[in-house]
Amino acid sequence: MGFFSKSFDPVTDLPDLSGKVVLITGGNAGIGYSTVKHLARHGAKVYMAARNKSKAEAAIAQLKAEGLGPGNGEVIWLELDLKDPRNAKKTAEEFMKLEKRLDILIENAAVLVENYAMTPDGVQELVMVNVISHVVLTRSLQPLLDQTAAEPNSDVRIIVVASDGHRFVSGQPRFRNLDELNDELKSSFFPSFARYCMSKLQNMLYASELQRRLTAAGSPITVIPIHPGAVNTFTDKPPLANFKFIIKPIVSLFFVQQDEGAYNSVFAAASEEVAKNREKYKGVYLTPVGKIAEPTKTAKDEELAKELWDTVEKFLQEKGLW
Repeated sequence: MGFFSKSFDPVTDLPDLSGKVVLITGGNAGIGYSTVKHLARHGAKVYMAARNKSKAEAAIAQLKAEGLGPGNGEVIWLELDLKDPRNAKKTAEEFMKLEKRLDILIENAAVLVENYAMTPDGVQELVMVNVISHVVLTRSLQPLLDQTAAEPNSDVRIIVVASDGHRFVSGQPRFRNLDELNDELKSSFFPSFARYCMSKLQNMLYASELQRRLTAAGSPITVIPIHPGAVNTFTDKPPLANFKFIIKPIVSLFFVQQDEGAYNSVFAAASEEVAKNREKYKGVYLTPVGKIAEPTKTAKDEELAKELWDTVEKFLQEKGLW
């Protein structure tokens, strides 16, 4: 059953989302897929931003087969390749030609545990996908987010799917330049996992800095970084697939399936609780489901957050993307 609170159920606890427009990255699989399903079933128009068209279309077909029919919202594929920040900007520009509003942006897509690889822009792939291209996407969509937020009774939210993995970052990281963003963390016991955790810390820092800047500018937009919880999205993948009948019963004691794993994303994105107490939830870290939690001291370091922001901004300026 996992260790999730049962106090929130999107089936009964979400409001009617008709007229709301949502953009979610990586919505064709895992908790992103379930997040799309929960929101669309309550009437939202959801753009599934994903790289692979055939996988996205297969996911949309599956959503319809599972009950996304007449009376529900709709799901639309939007091409997005987060390995290239230029594509993130292009996707945002394409979206703004299609829509006149954006109520909810969910930064969900992430590379988990992969071999170290560099992009042609000289940034490690994991940081580009998990952090930098999401910054580009958000910044490029900012005019439409601001336009929607200026409407009467608006409730614009940016949800950053971070992770309690940020708690595993040891020492005092620095982000003064690309070399520090590209750290392979070779001395770690499990370098690929350490790099993932570092990217989740960067998600936390970015979300808090974004909220500070929006608030300082007088924007009512709410930014919420969240931890989805211990979600089983891996037992069907190689090399574990051959042993899933042994592993799944054990995993189920500690991990929840993806539908329930999406509850915290959905709570942050669309619950009436957040709408009623907007100031309470601005910039806070939520653990499942809807619980305000204290992040690490490093994740709350405003100077480190600004350092990361400035380094990413400088890089994007050099690439003509800021």
